Amino acid sequence: MIIRPDYIQAITPFIDQPLVKILAGVRRCGKSTVFEMLVEELRSRGIPDDHIIQKRYTEMDIPEDISAADMYKELLESIQGKGRCYLFLDEIQEVKGWERCINSLLEGQNVDIYVTGSNSRLMSSEISTYLTGRFVSVPVYTLSFKEYLEFKKGDLRSEKELLEEYIRLGGFPIIALGNYDEQSAYQIVNGIYYTVISRDIVKRHRINRQDLFDRVVKYIIENMGKTFSASSIAKFLKSEHRTVSVESIYNYLRWLEQAFIIYPCRRYDIQGKNILKTQEKYYLADVTLKYCLLGYNRKMLDGVLENLVFLEMKRRGYQVYIGKNAAKEIDFIGVRRDEKIYVQVCVQLPENSDREIGNLMEIPDHYPKYVVTTNSMDTGIENGIRIVHLSDFLLAERWF
Repeated sequence: MIIRPDYIQAITPFIDQPLVKILAGVRRCGKSTVFEMLVEELRSRGIPDDHIIQKRYTEMDIPEDISAADMYKELLESIQGKGRCYLFLDEIQEVKGWERCINSLLEGQNVDIYVTGSNSRLMSSEISTYLTGRFVSVPVYTLSFKEYLEFKKGDLRSEKELLEEYIRLGGFPIIALGNYDEQSAYQIVNGIYYTVISRDIVKRHRINRQDLFDRVVKYIIENMGKTFSASSIAKFLKSEHRTVSVESIYNYLRWLEQAFIIYPCRRYDIQGKNILKTQEKYYLADVTLKYCLLGYNRKMLDGVLENLVFLEMKRRGYQVYIGKNAAKEIDFIGVRRDEKIYVQVCVQLPENSDREIGNLMEIPDHYPKYVVTTNSMDTGIENGIRIVHLSDFLLAERWF
């Protein structure tokens, strides 16, 4: 097992606190491994194994008709007469009404509870109805580049070669642990993708026209990092002689977001200092979700680099927005408490345009401003703007 210390550090302060610890992220991003790491942490603190109760609630591990009451009864039997117990409940969203069970255990039993799930409903306002102020959410992502290098420890290739592989093969841990060629890696990711689509979306939401849904999803993935709306998707499909309502497309977007296939990135007006309700973009949970459907080609690289930077900012706890400054656009604004960072992303700085640097120079504040590129010849500082290589940006301890 390869340790992912950032998650342990995020969760450790909440061990033995009267809070449900909720880990949520796309399937196969490593949530179960984080559980294993936490179990090892508890063992190191002297917690006996029979006080650590682990249950998996995936489709194959539980009866199809299990109820929250059945779940409660089973867990109650597991902890009976043992004193304080630690419950690790994996993929809990498969049990209808699980929130009531967890709430009852939290209120009436001597337990410390950890849950994972592959649906963002675990991190939504709906949960607060049952667990009012008594839960903490920890989003789990696919591997960062720093984690990827840790997984590849002992590999004799250079950091540059491993960065190129990371860009091509993405951050799903199962890929990083093996030595797969591109085709094999994309086949594995394709399997993850279709599990999410068929089990977490089509089956759960009873989508009848899967061919239409698949076409909408393909459009969204093709346009990763580009501005579009539900209306523009409907118009595009109409040109292909397919009819789908704007309302259905909004539902599809919401369900993809809930299953952590996509993340929205809303637009922020720098001058008006408010979040705009239109023209948001979407980025993927992992860049290989695009390759597994469309294949890889170098024309995708601009969008892929944006996706990598967006995810890294999310991992570090930033709220991430697209910046609008009058008619100019900033790729990303990251906000974390009283910190703010502006980031432009490009494969290389264009020779006949100062768009990347010029757009940042027009922002009238003194927060850090970066241009992230894959061309090491472009790096340096220009008019206070830091131009850094992608690997240095992804591996930096701090951006301030």
